[in-house]
Amino acid sequence: MKVGILAGGLGTRLSEETTVKPKPMVEIGGKPMLWHIMKTYATYGYKEFVIALGYKGEVIKDYFVNYHHRSRSLTIDLKTGRITTHDQEGDNWVVHLLDTGYDTQTGGRVKQVAEFIGNESFMLTYGDGVSNVNIPDLLKFHRSHGKLATLTAVRPPARFGQMQFNGDQVSHFEEKPQLGEGWINGGFFVLEPAIKNYIASDMLPWEREPMEQLAKENQLMAYRHSDFWQCMDTLRDVQHLEKFWQEGNAPWKCWS
Repeated sequence: MKVGILAGGLGTRLSEETTVKPKPMVEIGGKPMLWHIMKTYATYGYKEFVIALGYKGEVIKDYFVNYHHRSRSLTIDLKTGRITTHDQEGDNWVVHLLDTGYDTQTGGRVKQVAEFIGNESFMLTYGDGVSNVNIPDLLKFHRSHGKLATLTAVRPPARFGQMQFNGDQVSHFEEKPQLGEGWINGGFFVLEPAIKNYIASDMLPWEREPMEQLAKENQLMAYRHSDFWQCMDTLRDVQHLEKFWQEGNAPWKCWS
């Protein structure tokens, strides 16, 4: 099963980073967010990706064109230009890079991904969020209900820490917990090819008319994930994720 990733948005709320690169290329622990997402899927055996490009898509193209060499030790013969890579374990991935349009909305990008993949079920997520969602369980849930679309519903992390009191004494402090109520769309979809019929225009956001119509027709199901999920919308989010990584406690890291 192929995995589509939406990686074409402007990322305006993260302008400190995205003036020179698309948001999925902002680094956590020295690796782009896009790599972290792909590594999560690949750990569960899903290693073929269809990445929908838009804003600064050439940065993502350059990254993967040079990925083989940049991830290995090299010997370069400067006289001939011959490059020899040394035996090292690499990522056995296939990556399709689709130019889906600079101004195309998420709905248009989803439709182009679906059309490229063809008559197959596929996974899809956003290029700016990580989670420890169990992908095999998500897929099992999708196959159990027979509907066209499954999204992963998540509880967003609190913006500030929470305190518990014993009288006036602080008994417990928890930094940015997942909220105990309220569910939002966290991405990590499983979709059937017919969802493209719900997207009439490239200028439709996937999250509006297409998903609303799927819900109206009882074709949209939610896999509830109450554990870790974090999007990367602001510099504060980047710093929060980087702290997790540097402390060796990244909840989304399911690989050794």
